Amino acid sequence: MGKYLVTPMTKLNEAGRYSASVSIRRGMHDRVFRLIPHFDSAASAARYALAQGRQLVLNNQLT
Repeated sequence: MGKYLVTPMTKLNEAGRYSASVSIRRGMHDRVFRLIPHFDSAASAARYALAQGRQLVLNNQLT
């Protein structure tokens, strides 16, 4: 997305559900956001993380 690299990440938690995170990188620096909802599948968690990351970039909410 322009100057940013948005990377969704998922992790299976102890309850058997997936947590979502998103990394937003610009140059040598990146920020990782852990997201609240949990999902039944890794694919759903990744889609949500990617959508949230895109919104953060598009709405300039990284400061």
